[in-house]
Amino acid sequence: MTTGPAPIPLLSPAQAARNRRRRMRRLTVAQRKPGILGYAFLGVVLLLSILPLYWSLLVASGDSTSARDPNLSWIPGVHFIENAYAAMTNPAVNFWKALGNSLLVSTTVSASVVFFSTLAGYAFAKLKFKGRGPLLVFIVATMAVPTQLGVVPLYLLMAQYGWIDTMQAIIVPALVNAFGVFWMTQYVQQAIPDEIIEAARVDGASSFRSFWSIALPIARPAATMLALFTFVATWTNFFWPFIVLTPQNPTLPVALSLLQANYFVDYSVVLAGTLVATVPLIILFVVAGKQLVSGIMQGAVKA
Repeated sequence: MTTGPAPIPLLSPAQAARNRRRRMRRLTVAQRKPGILGYAFLGVVLLLSILPLYWSLLVASGDSTSARDPNLSWIPGVHFIENAYAAMTNPAVNFWKALGNSLLVSTTVSASVVFFSTLAGYAFAKLKFKGRGPLLVFIVATMAVPTQLGVVPLYLLMAQYGWIDTMQAIIVPALVNAFGVFWMTQYVQQAIPDEIIEAARVDGASSFRSFWSIALPIARPAATMLALFTFVATWTNFFWPFIVLTPQNPTLPVALSLLQANYFVDYSVVLAGTLVATVPLIILFVVAGKQLVSGIMQGAVKA
């Protein structure tokens, strides 16, 4: 004797009305737009964020006394190009070589961090092996160790390899980091169903093929966010390059610091060079801003 499908339980009018109000409340919250106070708060935050950059522009477009002028005009001056040219052509700075070094290091480190972090995140999220949990906890715990504690042994290791004053000394220690592994582990665990990986294994795909063909394309928003943040952090990194590089082979932050090595520091030239060095970052955020927001939102909301 066959039986039909189980009857669908009917809701009482009170329960139906309650569910309807709950759905309407969710829609209202999701479609609610910021009010005047919200826009005012965002406007204040935006102004406070832009103010240091605008003040740098005011000083960089003035003369050598602008930084110390208590009556500094809020209208940019006409000396920015002159000051930027002075910063880029200063014989002690080697600006163009520093720019090339920063582009090489930042691009290589960003690509490496994205690849290895996504690979490790896939392993921690989707592969079963002994010690997976404690190993992930250990990796995350390394983020609490100050970078300064490892400078001396790392410098001795670079000296032993003969990598002092080379780009390898900047690139190799930064090929992967704990934050990238943790971030991609969380994203891959939430965004990729286990059924897709199992189906790929049934079809004969290896673990690396499943990672390359399934996990990596799905994790693209989070990987883009990680690449942008890594690029910015590497581009602006000063501490370790200042220790291991010489003024003849610097990155941009190290080169710009040489502008302050004289007895008299012309802050208009220093800030003009700093603003020129931020142009690639601004272009990067303008080009990839949508991917950045998408990566942050998709990584913060459980799939």
